[in-house]
Amino acid sequence: MTAAEKGLARGKEPFMYECYLFDFDYTLVDSGEGIVGCFQRVLRDLGRPAAKPDDVRRTIGLPMPVAVGRILETEDEAVIADFIRRYQPYADQFMTAGTHFYPETLPALRALRRQGKKIAIISSKTSHRIREKLDRDNVASLVDFVIGCREVAALKPDPEGIRQALSRLGLSSNSAIYVGDSEVDAAAAENAAVAFAGVTTGTTPAEVLARYPHVRIMSRLDELPGL
Repeated sequence: MTAAEKGLARGKEPFMYECYLFDFDYTLVDSGEGIVGCFQRVLRDLGRPAAKPDDVRRTIGLPMPVAVGRILETEDEAVIADFIRRYQPYADQFMTAGTHFYPETLPALRALRRQGKKIAIISSKTSHRIREKLDRDNVASLVDFVIGCREVAALKPDPEGIRQALSRLGLSSNSAIYVGDSEVDAAAAENAAVAFAGVTTGTTPAEVLARYPHVRIMSRLDELPGL
């Protein structure tokens, strides 16, 4: 056990939640390097000016068509679809290598596992890309399953992904907490009637997350209730 993990476990009482559900980008990982890089490569291929990196970062966590539409400033579905088609080969090459767990993420997940908690990821990212990162870092055993954008008919803030996770686990909404970094995550938790813990490792300020029902707004994941 690492020193960080000992610190998480020492003197902590198990909390009421049986299940911890997590967003992925900007909650468990910083994927800015990979996503910004892929966007810039496609923009270059299309002969468009480079985007401001912070503009791209602010789209992380949104459904891909929405993110692309914002960066290109278009609602043209054909233009957006073409961008996504060009984006995929770059994502295959650069995304996982450019995605990094926050230092506190894996110690926090391991601490929850030691308490016997169920852990799942519900994200607007594709589940195969998330599993690729888990496998690459040899930590797939820390997560029971992943629900990505292709496993649901409606993306967050629709509660489908969270409700699907609870159904798979055979748990009620009051047995789970959803952890995320954005308004979309907070709204999804509210719509699913589960507790929400917000983390400010993304681009959404604490005061914005605090507008939604929550049990805690955190600066780091190791401030989670129950750790």
